[in-house]
Amino acid sequence: MPVENVPASSYTAEMQWLCGGCEMFPAMLKAIASAQTSIQLETYIFADDKVGQSFREALLAAANRGVKVQVLVDAIGSWLLPDDFFKLLIDSGGKVRRFNPIHPLRFGVRDHRKLLICDEAVVFIGGFNLAAEYDGDGITCGWYDLGLKIESPELAAGLGGSFDELFALSGFHQKSWRKFRAFRRRRKIKASAKQELLLAQPGRGASPFQAALYRDLRGAKTVQIVSPYFLPTHRLRRDLMRVARRGGRVQLVLAAKTDVLVSQLAARSLYRRLLKAGVEIYEYQPQILHAKLVCIDGVVYAGSSNLDIRSLNLNYELMLRLEQAPTVSQAHEIFDRLLEQSSQINLVAWQKSRSLWQRWKDRWAHFLLTRIDPLVALQQFRSLKRSIRRKK
Repeated sequence: MPVENVPASSYTAEMQWLCGGCEMFPAMLKAIASAQTSIQLETYIFADDKVGQSFREALLAAANRGVKVQVLVDAIGSWLLPDDFFKLLIDSGGKVRRFNPIHPLRFGVRDHRKLLICDEAVVFIGGFNLAAEYDGDGITCGWYDLGLKIESPELAAGLGGSFDELFALSGFHQKSWRKFRAFRRRRKIKASAKQELLLAQPGRGASPFQAALYRDLRGAKTVQIVSPYFLPTHRLRRDLMRVARRGGRVQLVLAAKTDVLVSQLAARSLYRRLLKAGVEIYEYQPQILHAKLVCIDGVVYAGSSNLDIRSLNLNYELMLRLEQAPTVSQAHEIFDRLLEQSSQINLVAWQKSRSLWQRWKDRWAHFLLTRIDPLVALQQFRSLKRSIRRKK
């Protein structure tokens, strides 16, 4: 069956926000060190540096004491990782796979999720990759990122099942591909009353995350978004501007410093239209911004998905939609702290500062990421399906 969002209205959970690698990594390593039965770790980037090595050693120690260890890394995101990096872990019984090994006909299909599940009870989600640049507070050093620690066997069970599916699919073999049928149907969307686990996959139509956003934005009065790579769909951009035009308040915290220049240029191509509609735009100044957070009135979204075309339509992503008052209140406090570290963009000053050359670069970046990248990825999807049919 395909990965899809899982109703979670009955989940009871203890939740803790973790800001920066200085909070996230020690908490994750402690959970791995305490695990007694199972560990499922999934990430886009697993680096061969002090952070990656510390996680490898913790996983190896867990495997040596009899814990079932499974690791899934994305082949493109972790392409610099040496082939023998996990050799000792594998020799000790751990299982490691690279999602979608690099292939010219399917490199656009990526697993961008970040997930750690320990003992089918403790869950970590967020934007963190396992790399040294994330190790810090996001203000004085290290990229700024955000995650959640959740103690919930029910949530762990739902996420564990989705991990198993992607782990089985990782090599894109014919048998697992036919069973998964990831690109043969529209993504299904199911709503839940209180809390919703949104598991997105490549496919046609709105992802579960998009559909939930559209629903919440219809009557929204206050919208606060943190996004390092901001290139929303036309409908999502229109909905944000409608909130502002009808008197609501929309605040965006975007990246002043970035690791992906083309994404920043594409995002800045939208500034003028958004500012003219009344949307407030701020750029985070201290460090590279990598956090993903959406607050809409009394709802908060957290997880791995950016608000760009690739995350919304082409990647495997996971997001959690929450309505629990303490968690939502803390998310607003986090947003306010980020706002204090950000500079607001003024429409008049912005227009005067943009030269013809800068505007040209912004528009070409927008075209590349909204037209060329999806076109290439979709063509790869079709080629992959044809290849599978020929092998039957």
